[in-house]
Amino acid sequence: MSERFGVRGKRALVTGASSGLGRQFALTLAGEGARVALAARRMDRLEALAHEIEAEGGEAVAVSLDVSDGGSVRDGIDRTAEALGGLDVLVNNAGVVIHKPLLEHDEEDWDTVTGVNLRGAYLVALECARRMADQGGGGSIINIASVIGHGRVAMQIPEYMAAKGGLVQLTRAMGAELARHAIRVNAIAPGYIETDFNREFLQTEPGTRLVRGIPQRRAGRPEELDGALLLLASDASSFMTGSVITVDGGHACTSV
Repeated sequence: MSERFGVRGKRALVTGASSGLGRQFALTLAGEGARVALAARRMDRLEALAHEIEAEGGEAVAVSLDVSDGGSVRDGIDRTAEALGGLDVLVNNAGVVIHKPLLEHDEEDWDTVTGVNLRGAYLVALECARRMADQGGGGSIINIASVIGHGRVAMQIPEYMAAKGGLVQLTRAMGAELARHAIRVNAIAPGYIETDFNREFLQTEPGTRLVRGIPQRRAGRPEELDGALLLLASDASSFMTGSVITVDGGHACTSV
């Protein structure tokens, strides 16, 4: 890989790293030579992933972190910076979703989903930005948004859509303000990427109908986000901030 796209030696934090896309992001960064802090609430899974990375010659540390708790966020980022000797890259990935008809949702559902996907992402990004600004040298914050944040979809996930739309706007706001500190804030907006979380749904009749509506006629694979991830984590994106990279097989073209 071109040195400009390289992340060797960079110190990276990945939230929601215990499964799904977060696990893939952590494996990709570690595989390219970054030193990675794996953050989530499930320490057993994080420690297993850290051992897996180390067995392949990488460097990883497991950090307990609940993005919905400000104290946990501050403590977790302090432990990350101490373990890695600083922080260069944040992959702000932690997320949850509740799927049911709108009239069945309540205040707790709203608080749960937006508390992780928007408020939690904000808390983590803010604390990491403070750390990056204090240490000097800038950094890269990569928010994991969603193609759902761009337009309408026929799914019963109102809080998730609102949170991801808000995260897109937060990316732009933080990107503009933090540029003076040489901190870049960008987002990746994945479409339907097959993981353990949605594999069963994608095999149902509604799931297969949804996939047929994607111009490439298939769901994505987690590793198909690697290019966007490495672009934004590396110096190759040095003149990018406030940008949103959509990786969705063309789905957004059909849903606006």
